[in-house]
Amino acid sequence: MIAVPPFTLRQLVYLVTVADAGTIAEAAQRVHISASALSDALAELDRAFGMALTVRRRAHGVTLTSAGTAVVERARPLLLASGELATQLRGEPGELVGPITIGCYPTLAPTVLPPLLHDFGEAHPRVELNIVEATSDQLEGRIESGEIDVAFVYDTLIPGHPRREQLFALPAHVLLAADDPLAERSSVTLEEVVDRDLILLDAPPSSAHTLSLFDARGLIPRIRHRTTSYEAVRTLVGRGLGYGILVQRPANPASYEGYPVAMKEISPAVPPVGIDVIWSATLPPPPRLQALIAFARSIRWPGQP
Repeated sequence: MIAVPPFTLRQLVYLVTVADAGTIAEAAQRVHISASALSDALAELDRAFGMALTVRRRAHGVTLTSAGTAVVERARPLLLASGELATQLRGEPGELVGPITIGCYPTLAPTVLPPLLHDFGEAHPRVELNIVEATSDQLEGRIESGEIDVAFVYDTLIPGHPRREQLFALPAHVLLAADDPLAERSSVTLEEVVDRDLILLDAPPSSAHTLSLFDARGLIPRIRHRTTSYEAVRTLVGRGLGYGILVQRPANPASYEGYPVAMKEISPAVPPVGIDVIWSATLPPPPRLQALIAFARSIRWPGQP
């Protein structure tokens, strides 16, 4: 006979939400109940376990006790499994059903997202694909918590300790205006551009990677403009305001405004940057997530032979 636990799944949802939100007020908004009702549910959970799971301090939010941390770690896969049970019952045998939240670096989004949303989406119409564009610092903790199911990131900076697999790798290139004298060359050295104006893609980890390429050669670039927009870099370069150092290689040889640009290899060759797919090392991936990861592996990405 299976013993009936002295707590409910809903109470566990409240505890995990508080752990992620950090405050009673924010957690209550996320689960759509009043703060007092959430506090009462946490008190009931403490009584069920016979110990305090949280510590609440005025103006300092909520922290987990060691017991609370242990309960949250065990509760996450339990809640995921219970949610998957309800999701799978909504589909036909063998049919993939349910949501997948995909995290993606903004500079990778134009390359990675189209085949996933279009091709995988067409093959599995009952899988709901949700997109979160986020840099590495914005992804931190969200894979582990289950808020984001899978993410596509550069391998230079991976938040946490997720499972990971490299999909493809590309070396950085110098981006020039098409009428730049160096655009006629097959490759360009960093020494040849270091005294020019650099349009820096200032979004982590892209900015750190670009500066590390110069640092490895004992060079300090002259930064004219900083922007977090990949297309803004291409547009400013197309207008002749400077050069860029980028990794992604769009098929379109012109900027957003239509000004032609030229991608030139860096000489001597620089190490390629890997593009990885990552997912939780602790939460078991449901079948639809396994299928998405397998689909990503099957794509002939840019730079692959």
